Amino acid sequence: MSNRIVLNPISYHGRGAIGDIVPEVKSRGFKKAFVCSDPDLVKFGVTKKVTDVLSAAGMDYEVYSDIKPNPTIENVQSGVKAYKASGADYIIAIGGGSSMDTAKAVGIIVKNPEFADVRSLEGVAPTKEKAVFTIAVPTTAGTAAEVTINYVITDVERKRKFVCVDVHDIPEVAVIDPDMMSTMPKGLTAATGMDALTHAIEGFTTKAAWEMTDMFHLKAIEIISRSLRGAVKGESDGRDAMALGQYIAGMGFSNVGLGIVHSMAHCLGAVYDTPHGVANAILLPTVMEYNAPVTGDKYKYIAAAMGVAGTESMTQDEYRKAACDAVRKLGQDVGIPADLKAIVKKEDLDFLSESAFTDACRPGNPRDTSPEEIKELYLKLM
Repeated sequence: MSNRIVLNPISYHGRGAIGDIVPEVKSRGFKKAFVCSDPDLVKFGVTKKVTDVLSAAGMDYEVYSDIKPNPTIENVQSGVKAYKASGADYIIAIGGGSSMDTAKAVGIIVKNPEFADVRSLEGVAPTKEKAVFTIAVPTTAGTAAEVTINYVITDVERKRKFVCVDVHDIPEVAVIDPDMMSTMPKGLTAATGMDALTHAIEGFTTKAAWEMTDMFHLKAIEIISRSLRGAVKGESDGRDAMALGQYIAGMGFSNVGLGIVHSMAHCLGAVYDTPHGVANAILLPTVMEYNAPVTGDKYKYIAAAMGVAGTESMTQDEYRKAACDAVRKLGQDVGIPADLKAIVKKEDLDFLSESAFTDACRPGNPRDTSPEEIKELYLKLM
């Protein structure tokens, strides 16, 4: 059996990297950009940082901002109509996971119109054509959507999120510019940073993990664990490091999948509109404890990457506990809630548990599970 790695053909990293968009576009002869960005980024002038670069170069664009924090089927379908009406010939996605996911789905459907219902994209859909050429510019240090082959759409009618996995959706160019992330408030910096840590830890322990992705994930854990506290405080070094760390985590998990932290978090987002990073951060230490018995010595390396001293002399139980404790402490230090008491309603538990079990991320979890065991995990955090 072979292992597959899919990454952006081109990525730019560092402050001022958005300036590289112009030569990338001009070299390909594109005429008009369809700029996907959420309304808050437009309102607060973050999107303008990129559109000003386009304007200065005399390049045409149209902004589409009908995007919700958890993008819906309707957002995608209206985006497809707007793209077709705009006369654009490429996409620039500016934002966090919501903008990126919307742009990916729009780009796929424009080139594969047989999936216009959106729901049929769930899982690994048999699309035939590459999505519309896309340049992805993240404004948060967490989702890594700019380097992944995944996107998540909310089905409001059925109160669920569904994951789409498609090699045809990865942006051709990723532009990771910390200047685009400089306006993130503390809460968002913390939540997206813990989302990135969840990607790295779940990717490192998933059933499909292998040596190359382990390399990515361990480095990401190291960078995130030493940088997130500073980033939340607004320190430029911490923010620069988080921009890189979250991207490296994406290089790994996009190729090997995730686990039930994400399955359970997707349900909280669909039912309660819980921010994805917050949900992941609350769930991660408890799910790590649940998965620990089947993770071999991997928690020793997680603990060491998070700065825990003396892991080589620890027993298996000790380093497993040390890894979980280090993750929980980081969450506490950056202001993540400790439990789900203010979020989950008991009457929803059966629905949440069944939905999490059918989520596309669940099969990758290192420990085989059931709806009943997932329900117990939710209850443990209530």
